[in-house]
Formats: sequence, C-alpha cells, structure tokens
Amino acid sequence: MSERYKVSNTTDTYFITNTIMHWIDLFTREIYKEILIDSLRYCQEKKGLIIYSWVIISNHMHMVESSNPMPINYVMRDFKKFSAKQIIKVINENKSESRKEWLLKGFQTEVGRLKR
Repeated sequence: MSERYKVSNTTDTYFITNTIMHWIDLFTREIYKEILIDSLRYCQEKKGLIIYSWVIISNHMHMVESSNPMPINYVMRDFKKFSAKQIIKVINENKSESRKEWLLKGFQTEVGRLKR
C-alpha cells in the first residue's frame, strides 16, 4: 500500500487499488493476469482474504476486500510481494516478451527510488 493510505482497522472492508509503476500496461498479457489470480486464490484459501469484488485493468487492479483472521495489510503485503517476484521471474524466463529489458530496467530503477 502507498505511504499515504494505511489500514487503520484491520477488520474493516477496504477498496484497494494496486498499480504497476508508471502505469505500464503489464496486464495486457494473459500470463501476468494469471499470476495475480492464482495469488489471490492462494490468499483466499490460506490467509483469509475475503474478496467482494475485483477487476484487473491493463495497468492496475481494484478490489473491495477484507480478511479474517490475518490483518488485511499483512495479506496485501504478502500478495504484492509474491506477485511481483513471480511476474519478474516470468518476464525473465519469457523469451517472447518484447519489452523484457525495458520492463526489468524500469522495475530496477523504481526499486532504487523507494525509501523502504
């Protein structure tokens, strides 16, 4: 989650938006959407994520969600960390990804700018 918006009550329902850096249209490729969906399913089954609605758009996703028993901020942290690692792994392995070098360089640059 961004630095500005934090979960204040871990039992509430939240509208959450997850974006790709610089709004890159990463989710035009089916394989990257599948990573997100698989990760969401895992979080539902193993971490108590409750999804009321969701949509994946070409460069971001929206969800209305809560969780029980794990706090939503922990679930989202794990979801984002796992998904990002899987997406980068697939980009590295995908010989047909025409934007491979550009994507990986952009991600690496952005990681270097983060304060945490």
